[in-house]
Amino acid sequence: MTTSSVSKGCFVFKPDLKKRKRTVDIEEYFVDADDDCSYGRERFSICRSLWEKIKTDTEILQDELNKKILDSLLEFIKKCTSSFQCRSDEWSCLMRASEIPTAALVLGVNVPDHDMTFQSLSDLLQESVTPFAVSVQAKECSGMPKSVCKHKHAMKSPGKYCSLENDVLQCPPIVVIFKDFEAFNPHVLQDFIFICSRYIQELPLLLVFGIATSPCTIQHMLPHSVSSLLCIELFQSLSCTQHLATVIDKLILTAEFPFKLSGKVLQVLVNIFLYHDFSVRNFVKGLQLALLEHFHSQPLSVLCCKKKHALLNAQKLSHQHLEMLRQLPSFMRYVEAQEPQEQVQLLTSDKYVKEVCQKLLKDIRKYHKNYYCILRCLSSLTSSLPKYPLGKHIRELHMSCLERNIWETNEYESAIQLLRLLAKDELVATLKKCADILKPCKTKKMNSVLQQLEDYIVKLEHLDSKFITLLEMKGSRRTKKMTPFEMLKNEALDFIDCFVRSHLSPPELQPLHEVCYYSSSGFLRQHLNATPRTSIQTALSQPFYYLQNENLKTDAGTVSSSAPDICIVYKLHLECGRLINLYDWLEAYATVVSGAEGKDPDSEEYGKVDELKHARFIKAVSELEFLGFVKSTKQKTDHVARLTWGGC
Repeated sequence: MTTSSVSKGCFVFKPDLKKRKRTVDIEEYFVDADDDCSYGRERFSICRSLWEKIKTDTEILQDELNKKILDSLLEFIKKCTSSFQCRSDEWSCLMRASEIPTAALVLGVNVPDHDMTFQSLSDLLQESVTPFAVSVQAKECSGMPKSVCKHKHAMKSPGKYCSLENDVLQCPPIVVIFKDFEAFNPHVLQDFIFICSRYIQELPLLLVFGIATSPCTIQHMLPHSVSSLLCIELFQSLSCTQHLATVIDKLILTAEFPFKLSGKVLQVLVNIFLYHDFSVRNFVKGLQLALLEHFHSQPLSVLCCKKKHALLNAQKLSHQHLEMLRQLPSFMRYVEAQEPQEQVQLLTSDKYVKEVCQKLLKDIRKYHKNYYCILRCLSSLTSSLPKYPLGKHIRELHMSCLERNIWETNEYESAIQLLRLLAKDELVATLKKCADILKPCKTKKMNSVLQQLEDYIVKLEHLDSKFITLLEMKGSRRTKKMTPFEMLKNEALDFIDCFVRSHLSPPELQPLHEVCYYSSSGFLRQHLNATPRTSIQTALSQPFYYLQNENLKTDAGTVSSSAPDICIVYKLHLECGRLINLYDWLEAYATVVSGAEGKDPDSEEYGKVDELKHARFIKAVSELEFLGFVKSTKQKTDHVARLTWGGC
């Protein structure tokens, strides 16, 4: 007897409330920080739009930077695939002795950024080459990569995915991507390659090795008998420092992005990048954290947006926010520099302050436009000089300009002196690069600077038609009289020095710079700079700091008897010497714990070690050993050795 049934079902797909709830919570975080709810929501809206812009622009930049290497890799895979699209009777003839086409993709040590690259590669492969692309990681493959098992039936029956058209076998390749090649077990890799080599004449298999260090690691991990089964082609990506330079150039060194970083904040982010993980992705996360903290802590950040919105928001400022504006150090300096009658209006008239605020916002925007043009111009002039007196990268010059007047530094004087030693052709080429940088700048001042700079270039090139005899040159050296070229060169460089002094003053001198500049470097260092040892010691010695339990509040140097066992054991071990007697340690622990249990100190049960206390103590000591505070010792079997200094 057979039965059949038709079932109807109603499926409810609920929205993802977690993401929505998180957004609402952050918005309330902004609203709570401001007495006026409308200003808090406006700040949140501006912050969210800038946050999304950072994210979107970074992804676009990453795609642009990876485009060249991904296109090359895609071309290699298509080329290898085409060798399989041959007549079936010639298939095996085209494959050399079981060699597997392999791409060695050297991405550098910025490992946290690799996920985005591999995701882009997988998307490209699935869009234009094959649906059979799989990415595997070492942590997933302690044995044979399980992710490849979904293709097991393909290995047994290649005809299922292959079609015969006009006697030509059409078969999409199977691409296996090893994201972190160095982390794989060499024996697993060797077995996998051996198995793949047996099917290479029947199936279009390709391998991609994601390498963080050097291509030599392939020979170190695989013996010759295995590596000889691979037909390897090398692909080298841009360095992580080049990625960082591009991100800083496109996101930070532009007048179009209203949010700015002070020199110290930028230095913190760059130092974390250079000395911790080389991750551009984490650098951007730090930038986003600075953005969030700035808009939360600075009520006047409502003015940190595009020009039209900033002017409109300035007109809507409440009396309370205008009082905050009057208390800004930069605005106070601006008021002090005005005439007495003007000062009275600035301090008493809200309407007048709004008008002045709009003017100052326009001025700081013009300042940024001119600043970045001249900054790029100066960087172009000096980056080709020997020893890079002002830094090899534009970010180094930018950080120097943020801290002080760049023209007052010894490095700037050295750069100008080196420019004065350039020959005519070198000087003309350098000035032309500077002129090309100034052409896109659409401000009146930059147009004037460009016009004068082009005049100097024409005059310098016109010197070719003037013949200076050796006798004249000899006479000028004898009389210490400058040649026409030397006079014109000095005049051009003096002009450059003049516009550098006019437009590269530090932003701290600009009124209302606090509105758009974030300067709390200590906050970022605390939240981004990893200090695991300090955090662990703080948690063990001051559990209230993290748990926020009122019962754990104690005086400095003491720990509550109701604290976690590991905190009690840690505090007691600080009172011991290099070797700790386990039995004495256990008795001291039992005494402290008995106090938390509320037992009478005069009773016999107080401080008594039972099985439960003994087990808790052993567990706490094991945790301390795992964290690296103590270790077992062969000197005395009933002792452990202490591994940290202090507290004796």
